[in-house]
Amino acid sequence: MKEYLLAVFYPARCPVCERLTGGRRIRCCPICEEKLPYIPEPRCLKCGKAVTAEETEYCMDCTKQQHVFTRGIALWSFDLSVRRVVYRFKYKNRREYAEYFAREIVRRYGRQIKSWNADALVPVPIHRKRYKKRGFNQAELLAKEIGRYMKLEVHTEIISRIRNTRPQKELNNKERQKNLKSAFKINQNSVKLKKVIVVDDIYTTGATVDVMTELLLQTEITHVYVITLCIGRGY
Repeated sequence: MKEYLLAVFYPARCPVCERLTGGRRIRCCPICEEKLPYIPEPRCLKCGKAVTAEETEYCMDCTKQQHVFTRGIALWSFDLSVRRVVYRFKYKNRREYAEYFAREIVRRYGRQIKSWNADALVPVPIHRKRYKKRGFNQAELLAKEIGRYMKLEVHTEIISRIRNTRPQKELNNKERQKNLKSAFKINQNSVKLKKVIVVDDIYTTGATVDVMTELLLQTEITHVYVITLCIGRGY
């Protein structure tokens, strides 16, 4: 009854064009879905970005910079249409999109995620001031939905964000690394996790997940994988 009433008063809309979809669950219009830039094969063996040739193992970014995480995957390339979807998700309070995002990630990468044999998901934290202003952490919403589908726990207590840094999208690579310095604090890994998956909404140069990984590896954790909603071109 609750789901029915929500569908009546808050009908599902396509996250791309925002037209009514005629159902209770968030899903894309068929036309919009065809236009979404899903990451095709072949993909970079490190970050998951699309590469141009089958024999190419790593993208240009990952050949220039050594990332410390084990492996990453992303659902979409960060083009204009995806930029609009992510903007509405983060800044227009479209929290309901998280379920659709997670469903698509699991549909395309469920087997790979399962093969990682991870103990838990760790969303990238946001600063308390930003959380208070926005009302939620988009990475945490995404992680919880992925966890629900994959039967994985979500741990938000391992790492805290102690500096309210400038948005990464405004900075170049060197500025990103400087911006993130001392931005996070590692807390005790009380449950003795060994393999975790870091979850975030956007991967550009990998600076955020690299900092997260470096901190996580200071605990008993030995492998850190990465899932992001979308991935940019990098440098």
